[in-house]
Amino acid sequence: MEGLTKDLICLRAAKELKPGMYVNLGIGLPTQVANFAPDGVILHSQNGVLNFGPIASEEEMDWELVNAGAQPITLLPGISFFHSIDAFVMMRGRYLDVAILGAYQVSESGDLANWRTEGEPLGAIGGSMDLAYGAKRITVICEHADRNGKPRIVRQCTLPLTAKGVVNTIITSLCLLEITKAGLELRELAPGISVDYVQQLTEPKLIISKDLKEMEF
Repeated sequence: MEGLTKDLICLRAAKELKPGMYVNLGIGLPTQVANFAPDGVILHSQNGVLNFGPIASEEEMDWELVNAGAQPITLLPGISFFHSIDAFVMMRGRYLDVAILGAYQVSESGDLANWRTEGEPLGAIGGSMDLAYGAKRITVICEHADRNGKPRIVRQCTLPLTAKGVVNTIITSLCLLEITKAGLELRELAPGISVDYVQQLTEPKLIISKDLKEMEF
């Protein structure tokens, strides 16, 4: 499938972040947003870390200092390590401005399914449910379609839900979508991608923004 690389998806997601924001990066692709986060963004991890930097290189890594996805992190001045209970208090107490999460499916009304995929007998919802309901804003980043070419952005989720009606923004390999009261609005296209191509790989009918533009990085 055409579109952005995973690094470019993460780079575009990082542009949504502003200095002073408290931000959680979900396990999987979202953790890579740490490599592009602007200075002054305070990254939070549910295993009890606050204010860490990019994923550590091989030379920097210390396997006792990891994020919730067990990836080695780099340290920033003022970094804090604390009990995971306190990390969950931050999540559930709505102290996080943004959570960037991955997804298997997102519905046109903002329902999120990201903890168990089709054919998977078991799964662990982990902290996704707490983040989905606790963060003030939810951004999903993912490939626009799955490995079989099936849309991830659907009219109604068929996979087990993480949370209902929580997603605000979706950034995929093809575009940026905003979930509005009127419906799913297409606001940005990846370079070289057409509206028709995005619609072919999206179940819901898209609302085309009057200000539709090409993504900038």
